[in-house]
Amino acid sequence: MDIDDLEPQKQKPAPKNLEVMSIAALKEYIGELEAEITRVREAIAGKEKARNGADRFFKT
Repeated sequence: MDIDDLEPQKQKPAPKNLEVMSIAALKEYIGELEAEITRVREAIAGKEKARNGADRFFKT
């Protein structure tokens, strides 16, 4: 059994109802999403850097 099998499965949040949001609220929501995308890209870059460092270490 894998340790991941013991963790509860994360549910995706329900999509927001964009129809009821104002233009200003939609623009703010876009800003929030873009900030989250930037944060995720930075996390990916950090993990890739760590992986590349480990790959170089173990190849020598």
